[in-house]
Amino acid sequence: MGINRPDPRILVIRMSSLGDIILTAPVFRNLKARWPNARLDILVKPQFLGAVSKSAFIDRALPFTGLLAAVAAANAADYDAILDLHDTPRSRLISLLARAPIKLRYRKASLARRLFVGLRIPSPTLEKHTLERYLEPLAALGVPVVHSGPELGDWNPAGDRPELRKGPLRVCVLQTAFLGDCVLTLPLLKKLREIMPRAAVTVVTRPETAEIFKASGQVKAIIEDRKKTAPSRFAEFSRLAAELRAGNFDAAIIPHRSLRSALLAWRAGIPVRVGFSSSAGSFLMTHKVPFSWLLHDVERNLSLLSPLAENLTAAFPGLKRDAGAPYGKDDRVIAGINAGSAWPTKRWPAEKWARLIKLLAAAHGGKVLMVGGPGEKEWNGEIERLAGPDNCLNLTGRTSMPELMEAIRPLKVFISNDSGPMHIAAALGVPAVGVFGPTTRELGFFPYGPNNRVVETPLACRPCALHGSKACPRGHFLCMRLLTVDEVFRAAQDCRKSRAAHLTEAAKL
Repeated sequence: MGINRPDPRILVIRMSSLGDIILTAPVFRNLKARWPNARLDILVKPQFLGAVSKSAFIDRALPFTGLLAAVAAANAADYDAILDLHDTPRSRLISLLARAPIKLRYRKASLARRLFVGLRIPSPTLEKHTLERYLEPLAALGVPVVHSGPELGDWNPAGDRPELRKGPLRVCVLQTAFLGDCVLTLPLLKKLREIMPRAAVTVVTRPETAEIFKASGQVKAIIEDRKKTAPSRFAEFSRLAAELRAGNFDAAIIPHRSLRSALLAWRAGIPVRVGFSSSAGSFLMTHKVPFSWLLHDVERNLSLLSPLAENLTAAFPGLKRDAGAPYGKDDRVIAGINAGSAWPTKRWPAEKWARLIKLLAAAHGGKVLMVGGPGEKEWNGEIERLAGPDNCLNLTGRTSMPELMEAIRPLKVFISNDSGPMHIAAALGVPAVGVFGPTTRELGFFPYGPNNRVVETPLACRPCALHGSKACPRGHFLCMRLLTVDEVFRAAQDCRKSRAAHLTEAAKL
């Protein structure tokens, strides 16, 4: 059934929704890899024409305005193959009536989904991600799957470059989310400095996360957003908007997907505003970049620079050393843990953390560092009591942000719930193990880097929330209770050995 022409014409049918259309990118990448001169078209609903026009691999987007019009357009284009990635009665009929010699369709598994949702009847087909099922028909065309997932550059907005004035620019980055989100914004800043070395970059962030950006050395100035502590949120918004307006910024990069952040940039009169298409304030953006859950958050943030540059890859910038670690060499601290979280369901049970500390202390012959915020003193205190104070160096609530970074920097391995300190460890190059319960790595917030690990239990009810919750929605909390201490300990040992092997190989080069 393969195509022999060097420049085939192929139509992909995926009419909606935006998230599913975004997932088709690897299909188009693989088709272009097989036939660089192929003409690849997509049939979509009119409201998605703007999104698919930003694809680096789609040649033409056909708006679906009706069944007969779609069939007529397909026949006029004389396609060699039609690939139906929608699999509805309407898309099947279009494929049936079109004259293309090759017609393929992906397995939607809609019946299996209905049986599982309605009657809890499992099916092996549901174990495959939609993207995997999208890629399966390529085998019938003789197309090898070289690209199996989303990649940076899938949706570069070609021809959609903002008009910026000549000379050194003033750029503002708005990131007022949690600590982990701020850490995962650092590669964006590093890349921004690479593509605009003369630009003056300012970050808007919360006071408690300002030190992360200061330590990165990538910004000229920091504007603190005191939205959580100001007596009046409206007054604070007005103050920030006025300060940003006075800064006379040329462009705003907005990784924070809140309406407030978009509104701030708009109210400040910043002419170029780049944000995600899924942002609550996307209608206020001048340039919108598609958002994909299947990319790591580092890569998602980097994609915001696609209107400005290509080849978007960057690592974490080095975080400046503030002072020495808040403990001495005699403490023999090699491993560290972050057992707390703002969300109770993200916390692995205290008794499991205590047993892990005992194993780590025995394996490395020293104390295990415990870190956390002031609100986690009681939680970490109970873990310390169960693990034995002789096995712990408990600095919970006793470190500033710079001190927290310096406490983590010398470690050989760091184990954490899905929270900010885990990302700090990854940014510092410390092997990190993420213990994930209600959230999953597919949400894109796993510890970034090849030597890091995620330990999680595959359950159909995960993820139950984007950030976590106060209690398990189903009452069983199996996502954390089923994770064993041995699993996490093995991951920590493997993580550390992998990092050591990587350093050894690097030293030989």
